[in-house]
Amino acid sequence: MDIGELRRDYTQRGLDASDLDPDPYAQFELWFQQARDAELLEPNALVLSTVSAEGAPYQRTVLLKYFDRDGFVFFTNYGSRKAQHMAANAQVSMLFPWYPLERQLAIAGTASKISAAESLRYFSSRPRGSQIGAWVSQQSSIISSRQLLEMQFEKMKEKFLNQEVPLPDFWGGYRVKPTSFEFWQGRPSRLHDRFLYSFDQGEWKISRLSP
Repeated sequence: MDIGELRRDYTQRGLDASDLDPDPYAQFELWFQQARDAELLEPNALVLSTVSAEGAPYQRTVLLKYFDRDGFVFFTNYGSRKAQHMAANAQVSMLFPWYPLERQLAIAGTASKISAAESLRYFSSRPRGSQIGAWVSQQSSIISSRQLLEMQFEKMKEKFLNQEVPLPDFWGGYRVKPTSFEFWQGRPSRLHDRFLYSFDQGEWKISRLSP
């Protein structure tokens, strides 16, 4: 299969320093809202990259559930591969691939667990099926069949019948505190616009990067 000719020129828009908010959180919120307004599929989907204790990288897609000036929060099983990686190396990166807008945003930072109380607030807002699913999935572990997973789900439905589903002690959120943001806008002839926000001596500094 020859895929060398698969290409497109990015012509929707450009990005100049004058377009950027000096605050990267405000700039993120602007781009995120534009992704929502464009009705992109899962605009809060991001590719989370972690590194194991042995130095092996791994990526997977997770969903951003909320963000504020303290950082960006997602949820997972504390026994998952990503959680094990973050326990060994808290440095992570997140990539938002907003391809239909010819954009991507990369954020590097440090991940840490949020409190059980904060995890409970979010867990309580989830659909009941998702709450039960958190109890069923031993995330990243090997299972023998789909049927076994569904049987366990039915057992948990019966266990929590007519009561609130409690927060599992093995499930909760992580907050990524950014150390850098890179905003990328596709341009013609692969001369893309890239701007890096880096935190230095108590303030954010913006640099244009070569494509």
